[in-house]
Amino acid sequence: MTIEQSIGIERMDEIIDIFGSFDENMREVERTLKVSVTSRGNELKVSGDEENVMQATKAIRAMISLVARGESVDISTVRYVVGLVSDGREREIDEVARDVICVTAKGKPIKPKTVGQKRYVDAILKNTITLAVGPAGTGKTYLAVAAAVAAFRDKQVSRIILTRPAVEAGEKLGFLPGDLQNKVDPYLRPLYDGLYEMFGAEGYAKNLERGSIEVAPLAYMRGRTLDDSFIILDEAQNTSREQMKMFLTRIGFGSRVVITGDVTQIDLPGDKISGLKDAVRVLEGIDDIAICHLTAKDVVRHVLVQKIINAYEKAEKASEPKKRAVPPRRGHK
Repeated sequence: MTIEQSIGIERMDEIIDIFGSFDENMREVERTLKVSVTSRGNELKVSGDEENVMQATKAIRAMISLVARGESVDISTVRYVVGLVSDGREREIDEVARDVICVTAKGKPIKPKTVGQKRYVDAILKNTITLAVGPAGTGKTYLAVAAAVAAFRDKQVSRIILTRPAVEAGEKLGFLPGDLQNKVDPYLRPLYDGLYEMFGAEGYAKNLERGSIEVAPLAYMRGRTLDDSFIILDEAQNTSREQMKMFLTRIGFGSRVVITGDVTQIDLPGDKISGLKDAVRVLEGIDDIAICHLTAKDVVRHVLVQKIINAYEKAEKASEPKKRAVPPRRGHK
């Protein structure tokens, strides 16, 4: 049955914001939920099948709520909101982009953009150790750096330590030019980028010179005790079991640790067990340790990233060999 639902909007600028550039936001709502949306004065008219119209109305009201809170609504936000509504989780939309973690050097507020990201940030704030497992584009490293900078500015910690294993992924370290630091810098570049944005180039340089910021390969952590620090271990899927144990036992008093990684992108030799996968199994259920699993729904990069992740997951499941029943062995007469 075809019905029409009206949605009142107080300000014209809200209509402009939720429709998006060249009406791309509303076209996405129409395409995904198979409805028609038109603007008549300060009202939106949503028409189509009853169930689709009800879902579209909930999604549009959620978008209006986000805009009223000063949030920008782009096409990735629209897809996320529509996804929550389709799953019957529209109440969770109110949690999105509510809390500011940190403000960048240029005044940009950093906020979790999905429910999964919100729970991840909450876990970082409540626990000494947080493990975040999820695909590329879910904000694992970026949000951890933002939380580290916020803790540093609030004087909760005296330094920030960022580290990742320098694992060769199809390229050889020895062929890169320069000394050891020059060779490992490309592996640490994503961590530098986050710090530059939060502190600004000058603030980053000053804190680096004072020793308040340290960015180093994981191998440099051996034999140290890290007190009063916010420590981030990135790309942890490429640690060995022994490296992960070594890292976890470096933690000192007054420190907080975030370990991030994507278990679908392991570059270790085939006979090596990922330290991240092992840690998730071993540390499950221990107090003051949180394990967060982010999914393709938490991807906040270009929409194609989410589609690529889903395509690879589907391909991997299809290529898994089917378990064959092994016939019972017959005894010898």
